[in-house]
Amino acid sequence: MLMLRQSVRGIPISLHRIIHSSSRSFSARTKASVNNYYLRKKRKCPFSPYKTKWQETFFTHQLAVQKLVESTHKSPKKTNLLSVLIDSFAAYKCEPTPNAYFFILRTLTKNPSTWDQIPQVLDHIHKVENFETPEYIFTYLIKFYGYSNMTPLAVEVFFTMPAFKCNPSVKSLNTLIWVLCKNKYDFKMVLLVLVKSQFMNIWVEESTFKILIRALCRNGKGNNAVDLLNLMVDSGFDLDRKICSLILCTMCAQKECEGVEILDVLDKMRELGYSPKRVDLCNVIRFYVKNRKGVEALEVLSKLKMSGMVPDIVCYNLVLNGLLLEGEYESADEVFDEMLVLGLVPDIVTYNVYINGLCKQNKVDEAVRMLGCMEELGCKPEMNTYYTILEDLCRRGMLSSAKEVCGNMKLKGLQLNSLIYDILVNCMIREGEVEEACDVLGEMVGRGFVPQSITFDGLVHLLCQRGLFSEAMELLNEMVVKSIVPGIRSWEALVHCLSQTQNFDGFIQVSQSVLFGEEE
Repeated sequence: MLMLRQSVRGIPISLHRIIHSSSRSFSARTKASVNNYYLRKKRKCPFSPYKTKWQETFFTHQLAVQKLVESTHKSPKKTNLLSVLIDSFAAYKCEPTPNAYFFILRTLTKNPSTWDQIPQVLDHIHKVENFETPEYIFTYLIKFYGYSNMTPLAVEVFFTMPAFKCNPSVKSLNTLIWVLCKNKYDFKMVLLVLVKSQFMNIWVEESTFKILIRALCRNGKGNNAVDLLNLMVDSGFDLDRKICSLILCTMCAQKECEGVEILDVLDKMRELGYSPKRVDLCNVIRFYVKNRKGVEALEVLSKLKMSGMVPDIVCYNLVLNGLLLEGEYESADEVFDEMLVLGLVPDIVTYNVYINGLCKQNKVDEAVRMLGCMEELGCKPEMNTYYTILEDLCRRGMLSSAKEVCGNMKLKGLQLNSLIYDILVNCMIREGEVEEACDVLGEMVGRGFVPQSITFDGLVHLLCQRGLFSEAMELLNEMVVKSIVPGIRSWEALVHCLSQTQNFDGFIQVSQSVLFGEEE
């Protein structure tokens, strides 16, 4: 107890007074608040909620806007909406607001018959109103004139903004630049706008550069886009990844662009901190492959691997195709083996490209064996895969192997298409298998396919050679029904066969049906 008293006494007098006074003031405030509570509860609000000036102004403006909207919807299409606006606000003795003018302008832009009233509204704002016109009104008008192919009016609106007590910013500048680029205006006009905008205290920002670069890329001017990108970086703006990717894609699509330029641009972008994505790599490699530069495409792939990037199966497919197109078969085999070592799973494109390469190397037997490997690895061959092999087999006269492949196709539920039927029939014609050729052709026609004229001519010629004139005439009739005009080879074969059989009546009948149509 003694220690407690000493501790209380030990408190400084000033602090003790503060604590004591605060406790008293708290109790006093509590009583006062209770009294005020009962006073507030019993008395009524001394002021009406609409008696203050700002509330009254707000209320009248709301009523005026409501009247304006109703009058606009009820009035005929060609009514002068400026007069409707003035009358609506005059009825409530208040001044029109910028939003009210914006509503009128938006309404006018929706109907081409009222577009001529827009200058009248702008002139009224300029001469009568004293408010600072918001920038969004002019931005809207610039877009409207741009979409309506009235670009000169959009330019005029932009440069007259200061007359309406509106300081244009980079937002309205970007809108105008976008309109000029969208309507494919000469870039000299764009440059003129940029120069004049500096005198209006508007400075180009990163967004402006992006609009210009995208416009250049749309017009296929990749080199100019690169120059603008360098200017953008020199101006202190960050490198945009999407813009870099767009520039690379544009340059790869240019016919006059060289591979050295693309690699130089890619290296400079990487120095600035850009990490190309797989899409960019594929675009660069595709450019070399398209220009028959498979070895250069392989070099690009090697550089990318050295930089730490891991190419995907699409990159390898492109390089593999480029090497095979150039006849670099050993390099193609190495790329294929490397792809497997890296653990990449070949897809249907990989197999199609590789099988095509095997056929070009006269290794069609290996290509046929590759079909079985594909199925074991879970990749089902498609129609293009079979077509590549069948075309090579038929070209080499390996008819039995071709028929075996076709049989396997049918067992797996794949139906032959028109191209495969044509190469099969032509192969049978070359090998002299006239009966099989007629059977396969009949199967083809029965499935609704129309053979090529050269296929019909070849079979007619073969039938005539074998002395089967009636079969040849029947086939000729089928050609007429399918609206296929027989070629010179068919007529020559028929004339030659006619000289031996002397069947003039049948020949004349078919000739008339071909030249003049069948008589009902």
